[in-house]
Formats: sequence, structure tokens, C-alpha cells
Amino acid sequence: MTLRSAVTLSVEAVSHAYPALPVLDGITLTIPAGQVTVLVGPSGCGKSTLLAILGGMLHPSAGQVRMAGPVAADCLNPLTYVFQDFALLPWRSVAGNISLVLEGSRLSRAARQARIAEVLALTGLAPFAAAWPKQLSGGMRQRLGIARALAVRPAVLLMDEPLSALDAQTRALLLEEFSDLIARSGVTTVYVTHTLSEAVRLGQQIVVLSRRPGRIREIVRLDRPLTGRRAADPDLLATEAHLWDLIRADAADADRELDLA
Repeated sequence: MTLRSAVTLSVEAVSHAYPALPVLDGITLTIPAGQVTVLVGPSGCGKSTLLAILGGMLHPSAGQVRMAGPVAADCLNPLTYVFQDFALLPWRSVAGNISLVLEGSRLSRAARQARIAEVLALTGLAPFAAAWPKQLSGGMRQRLGIARALAVRPAVLLMDEPLSALDAQTRALLLEEFSDLIARSGVTTVYVTHTLSEAVRLGQQIVVLSRRPGRIREIVRLDRPLTGRRAADPDLLATEAHLWDLIRADAADADRELDLA
């Protein structure tokens, strides 16, 4: 399976405020085609809000987001989300949960079955096609969320802290799988995380936001292949330390702010 997205997102002077609460301020950013952009920053800095704006779920108070580049003919949903809570239907099997996003499309039954088989194989879930979500581990449920997202062959994959609900060992295993999956698919990806080790393992462009209202503090580039990145890599550890230096003071302020709320 090779998606190789050619779609770029351009964020132009985006600001957003909820009633009496400014969340984002003047965000200008390019999301490169076929790469992984990771959003990091202290709690409440607007990472998930920016992701919702990128996905068209939220209209910004100011500014705009432009999508450029051709969307593949076999793409059923250009902007596709993967959430941390899996959002699986318990009364549908593994294959049935994937089928859900293909129903009502122009695809023939045979084409739908082919896509289901393809993403099951890609995510290692083929032996569990007939299982129910309640029978799956947390890691397998998140693999199913990824499989369902990839079944529509998205132009842009939007991932909102997809590993945060999992235990540490499962996160470590899935992190390796995610990097391989994303590298093979080549889909333009925006990934939100609080965990800096995830950011350096997955990110090719890491956008560091300041505390609320979120502004871009720095953009860090990691121009190396996604595959083969390891947690103990000295360069990645150095980048992780740099990211923490950038957000440490803001994170402390945000924590005190949350405590007083």
C-alpha cells in the first residue's frame, strides 16, 4: 500500500478564541506533503484546537487554512482523524469497523473487501478480522483505528494523541509500528502529543507552541528517515532535551495556571 500524498496544508495567520479565552495567536505554518508534522507544547497551548482547525472541524476566529496539491482519485476522505479513544463500534467486528467508513462510497463490494484485507494485513490484524473490539488489547484497538483511517486512503492524516490512553510498553511497541506505517504510506500527517519522545521518533517537522495563547516558539527539523529511529539514539535524545528546554518554563506556568483553575 503506497499513498504518497502530494497534499500540503498552509496555515495563514490563524488565531482562535473561545469566549473570553484566547487560544491561538497568529499561527503561520506550512505542513509539507508526505511528511510528519508534530505539534508539541505545554498543556492548554492550543494543539488540539489547531488540529481541529486543520481538519475543518473548527472555523478559526481569524486567518485561514489552505490545502494545495492533487488529491488521489481513490481517496474517499481527504482529511481523516485518528483519536485517542479509538471510537470503535462494539457491535461490529474488526472487519466490520473498517467496513463502516467504506459504506455508502462509490466502491464496489469487491473493492471494499480488497481495501479491508489490505489494511488488515498492513496493521497485522488479519488474523483478528472476525474478533469483537472488546476482545482486543488497547494496542490492537488503536491499530484498528489506524487501519480504519488508512482504508479511506486519506490525503492528510490528523492524529490527536493516539497513544496517550495506552500503557508505556504498548506505547513503545506502537511507536515503532506507527513510524513504519507512516513511512510506507507517505501520507501527509499532523500528530499532536504531550510526549517529547514520541515527537522525536515520529516528527520530521516539530512545531513548538508557547503557552496559551499558543504562538510558534520554534520549528525543529529532523531530516532523517522515520524508519530506524530508536529511543536511545544520541541525536534524538539531544533534540528531545532541546524541546524540553523550549517548553519547560511554559509548562511550569501552565501547570500552576491549571492548579488555580
